[in-house]
Amino acid sequence: MGSLTLNISCGHLGISCFPKWAQRVYITGEAVVPVANCDVKEYNSNPKEHLKLKEYINYWKEHIKKGYRSPRGCLYLKDWHLHRAFPEQDVYTIPVYFSSDWLNEYWDAIAVDDYRFVYMGPKGSWTPFHADVFRSYSWSANICGKKKWLVFPPGQEEFLRDRHGHLPFDITSPELKKGSLYPRYAQSSPPVEIIQEAGEIIFIPSGWHHQVYNLEDTISINHNWVNGCNVAIMWSFLQDELAAVQREIREWKDSMEDWHLQCQVLMKSYTGIDYKEFYNFLKIIAENRIFVLENHHSEEDASKHSYRAAISGLGMLHAVFDLKRTAKVLTSLNANEEFKKLNPETLSPPPSALLHRLKAAIDTALL
Repeated sequence: MGSLTLNISCGHLGISCFPKWAQRVYITGEAVVPVANCDVKEYNSNPKEHLKLKEYINYWKEHIKKGYRSPRGCLYLKDWHLHRAFPEQDVYTIPVYFSSDWLNEYWDAIAVDDYRFVYMGPKGSWTPFHADVFRSYSWSANICGKKKWLVFPPGQEEFLRDRHGHLPFDITSPELKKGSLYPRYAQSSPPVEIIQEAGEIIFIPSGWHHQVYNLEDTISINHNWVNGCNVAIMWSFLQDELAAVQREIREWKDSMEDWHLQCQVLMKSYTGIDYKEFYNFLKIIAENRIFVLENHHSEEDASKHSYRAAISGLGMLHAVFDLKRTAKVLTSLNANEEFKKLNPETLSPPPSALLHRLKAAIDTALL
């Protein structure tokens, strides 16, 4: 296999029902991809391995031929950072409704990570019960195939916790009906069930827990994203996560040197971000929008910065809206006692200076 096109009809692993906003893309079969075994539970997830794409495609074909059975289990290619792995490829165009994407704007800026994924899996592959990273929004577009989503509004997950406070791995498991194990399950409401067809996009709001099944051989594109509409939810989530870490190691508070710093380290290892990085996240978002407001007559300058050009395309009022939401969260962060313990005035620029500049840019733009 020299190359693989994402323009495939799932029945024979080659794509035909391709949305207009997606492009034909060729990826080498030597690409290494993450693959999860849906038949095995390891702690509260499926164990993963890394395979060459051509090896996974060969497995998939063989899996279909054998009636969707394999001694290797049901393998699901998931969380593949295709965009990051092949930046020179024009993989797809983001639908305009999802174009205000602060998460990927930030992680692209620091060239560390991204939250754009490709999922490819046979009928029967699935993703266990979860809510999305940082309580972000997510969108998922089916290139081909069909998915079933089981979705719970925020708060319903509390009725699904076991007697130790842990969320279930599989919300369809008969174990949940055992009152001795899941004492509040009887109070829960049934999930919202959604069938997603080929060519359709589903939007999952912040904090909506969900479990997803591939009812057919399916390929999808998935994004997590945050913007001015839910950045406050992200900030609330981080405060809750830090409080949870502090509760777990509170017995060492008096004996552990720099206990508050260790809490930040543990929070970052679990969630992927700490308070200082959250400040850096807000700083880059703010600076990009300030640049657009200050240089809105210079398309040439904006075009040198791809994200700034994209923000400029959203419009001046959108940039002002983003700055207002950033200012509100940054004000709360700057007043937070745990953040104050991190010597924020040593950051560059100090939060107070960034807030002053941010508010000045808003005032000038509204004149």
